[in-house]
Amino acid sequence: MKIASINVNGIREAVGRGFLDWLANQDADVICVQNLKAKSFELDDSILFPEGYEGYFLDAEEDGFSGVGLYCRKIPKAIMYGLGFPQCDNEARFLQADYERFSIASFLMPDGSDLEAKQSFMSRYQEYLSKMVKKRREYIICGTWHIAHKTIDLANWADNQTTPGFRPEERAWMDQVFGPMGYIDTFREVNRDANQYTWWPKLDQDVPRMRQEGWRLDYQIVGPEFRRHVVDAWIDRDATFSEFAPLIVEYDLEL
Repeated sequence: MKIASINVNGIREAVGRGFLDWLANQDADVICVQNLKAKSFELDDSILFPEGYEGYFLDAEEDGFSGVGLYCRKIPKAIMYGLGFPQCDNEARFLQADYERFSIASFLMPDGSDLEAKQSFMSRYQEYLSKMVKKRREYIICGTWHIAHKTIDLANWADNQTTPGFRPEERAWMDQVFGPMGYIDTFREVNRDANQYTWWPKLDQDVPRMRQEGWRLDYQIVGPEFRRHVVDAWIDRDATFSEFAPLIVEYDLEL
């Protein structure tokens, strides 16, 4: 099973830069997309239902803001829209597809420009994660968490310790997720190398990507029992339709 996750940072703009061509060449079972910045009724059928996939989307109340989606090769048994609290659901930050043995979610954390709002979200989201890890069902949560967890996860970390996405409060929260709560960072299960980034702060990709001046803000996170199913993980730096790069993980499972 191959799952890809990508923050498109505006679905229509990404399509104009080759997103659908990239999608068609992935041979992925599920592609999780975040930050659509468009409502689904505004999109063409070529975006909503690319060949071989069913598209599912959650729209934010605000125009041109947030939004998440799932492209599924196999139709899920059920779709769960949101998590039941307004900060998440009104801003369209969580969409989940349920299959027979496990669930796959597309997730977008607030970016942290408003620290108080992000901390409020993290508190509510942590309640959800605590409940999920105790259930028998397994979850693969894919998306932009807007936090670089360790110093290895961003360039120039020493100069960014008060920057949103690497503040002590945010990193301590991730310590809880990957520590006592027991969740697994699938990418780091198979790749411990430095200079592995999913976001570069300029859309002009060439210079920051070539110099590796980036951050790893995107994750596919699973429960402790799912660790053994992670086969491979990589970041597709050649995909340049967004300032984010796709994160792709292979699991030794079938939908």
